[in-house]
Amino acid sequence: MIQLFIEGGPIMWPLLVCSIVSVATFVERLYFILRERRRRQPSLIEEMLRQVEQGDVMRAIAVGQNSGDFVARTLLYALEHRGESFASAVLRAANRELQRFNRGLAILDTIITLAPLLGLLGTITGMIHAFGLLGGQELSAPQAITGGIAQALIATAFGLGIAITALIPFNYLNTRLEEARHEIQDAVSLLELQLPKQPWATSGKGDYP
Repeated sequence: MIQLFIEGGPIMWPLLVCSIVSVATFVERLYFILRERRRRQPSLIEEMLRQVEQGDVMRAIAVGQNSGDFVARTLLYALEHRGESFASAVLRAANRELQRFNRGLAILDTIITLAPLLGLLGTITGMIHAFGLLGGQELSAPQAITGGIAQALIATAFGLGIAITALIPFNYLNTRLEEARHEIQDAVSLLELQLPKQPWATSGKGDYP
């Protein structure tokens, strides 16, 4: 493997950086996802909604205080700022929570696009070097040229491998982001159903991120 890396040329170093960054990003995001799952408190959310249904909004706020559940935090923020604009409060709280799930996706997306391009660049520069041998005394040794082309293709293989590998965690994290979005939307919809006659419970359906 080390020999292949060396034969791939200088472009293998930025490819190595891409692979390290993608692995580090996924490990950090996986830890985040697992931590958020441990913090989920469905029963607490149900209790908040039950208190709101009974008309005790302050009690619902007290129940949701200090919760680590991202859905509970969204509902809590919406209830605490209901006097200003309920829909705007929900939108702001949801955006704030979803941004936490969205971190790292841009990095993986960039690597998925960049790695194959770097690999292609390494292949092109390697082939330029290989065909440059045609002007020298290596013309009598065609195996040197074919060997140079084979080495040039190593960069493309590594670039594609990094992109394909990074695509799997990228899709996984996107799925977790969409799940978080739906969970927030469902909870907010239930909250709105409990407050049909409140003047500050203006429907914001369709405006959530």
